[in-house]
Amino acid sequence: MEPQLGSHELLHVFSFLEARDLLCAAQVDKVWNEVARTQELWRHLCLRRWSSCKASQMTLGTQTWKQYYLCRSELEFRMESGRPEKDFICKAIAGHKGEIDELAYISTNEYRFNGQEKSVVCTVSSDATVRAWDLHEGTQIWSSPLQPAALVNLVTYPRLQLVVTVDERGLIKVWKAEDGCEWASFSLPTYSSALEACDILEGPLLLAACAEGALYTLTVPPLQLLSRVSVFPSNRTSLLCSPDRQWVFASTQNSDLGPKVSGGLCPLPQGPGFVHAGWRIPCPRLVGCILGLASHVGPSPTAQEEEDTFLQVFHTLSLLCPSEDEPPVYTTLPVELTSRACWAPAEAARLTVMHRNDNGMQLVVTTYELEAKKTRNRVDILVQQIASFLLPDTMMPPQLMKSHGSQVILLVSGSELVLFTVHGLQLAAFQDHQRPITSMWVGQTRVITSSFDLSLRVYLWSKDNKLPVLRSCYHLLGGSHRWASGFTHVESDSMSIVGVEARNIGTSILRSYYFKVQRG
Repeated sequence: MEPQLGSHELLHVFSFLEARDLLCAAQVDKVWNEVARTQELWRHLCLRRWSSCKASQMTLGTQTWKQYYLCRSELEFRMESGRPEKDFICKAIAGHKGEIDELAYISTNEYRFNGQEKSVVCTVSSDATVRAWDLHEGTQIWSSPLQPAALVNLVTYPRLQLVVTVDERGLIKVWKAEDGCEWASFSLPTYSSALEACDILEGPLLLAACAEGALYTLTVPPLQLLSRVSVFPSNRTSLLCSPDRQWVFASTQNSDLGPKVSGGLCPLPQGPGFVHAGWRIPCPRLVGCILGLASHVGPSPTAQEEEDTFLQVFHTLSLLCPSEDEPPVYTTLPVELTSRACWAPAEAARLTVMHRNDNGMQLVVTTYELEAKKTRNRVDILVQQIASFLLPDTMMPPQLMKSHGSQVILLVSGSELVLFTVHGLQLAAFQDHQRPITSMWVGQTRVITSSFDLSLRVYLWSKDNKLPVLRSCYHLLGGSHRWASGFTHVESDSMSIVGVEARNIGTSILRSYYFKVQRG
């Protein structure tokens, strides 16, 4: 009789197998089946395949590592295939009586396969309501009471289960995502041109840009004012937070004025400090500034000065605690006529800016890295240009720009999607839409575009190359052109895709695509 391997020996051998081989080994006999179900084997397979996820997040809501691996593998296959009815369920969700101006997921972007996973989005509309929707069921969860004015923007805090909205008059409100109850409110002097959620370890913040060119920093959820800083006086301002939330990019929509980058909330240095509205803010006198380019300490620039300056960098603490004695600290970068900007999601503070060259004739894409360094008695801000390239003359000025990883830039020009490296190497170009692209969602595994041709296009990233490669996969179709004028927005999470479908009668609906997973 041949000697048989014991459980420990089998476990060692099985540790070299891929998932498919491990499933085959489990069919041999009872002993092999039991060893092949060992949690550590499937945990190793999960972490090896999805290394970007933390182990604690991956197992949340699942019974076993094996269940997680099989369910997530099936989900990825269905999202790659995109077969109607077989891989996903499409639902049209109506309710708003006006146009949907903005939407965002309030559910956490986690992979859960215990039957309790749910994809929930919130929307604001010209009908003066904010609403929450279950994309799986295709139903409305709640609607706010009718507000005094049309709601124009919102941001969400999934960890806190809070939604923040602003209306066309500048009234900001916080809502509980569970039931839609109002929590707090704050009135801006004029309408808001931008909102940014900044959920950091030290506490959640809301950044609101006012039409008068001021940047308001508020605590969440009480909406207590921390500071008001004049950024672009009398000019509409846009905001973008960096992935590490330590920097805030502020730009004016007047292309003749340059953008600014505000240093976000940095890790709090040790030493003297004071408490303001429940926050521990180090003494502003500990903050200094060293920059690779020009630096400036003093009052915020006037409108005339802004015409002569380009991109500016503020340190966070100078924004949170401004005063006459301690005015904001900022620097300028040589960037004129800026039109687009985005942060690299895989880097702490890598900013890419699209702008005109010195003679104003060609579009240039320039990438900078920002860093805040603590010294003994100050915080130094370092800014370094790492790449720059000219866009082809034959390319229409892009209307959308986003980044993937640390090296890839995605540009939308009319109905075309074009990929470049930060150094200007063109990686791919896609012309899958018949009409202009209206929005773009970029994630770790896929890219989705929406268009006036009433379709969404799904692309998948390839992991087998040194540089990421994007592959065009399939269309998700909307309703009838007889009733709809096209998709205006698109968002996605781990289980679903949702688009805003504009109707010819001046209203909007949601169209959700929820992907199926068979749970064992």
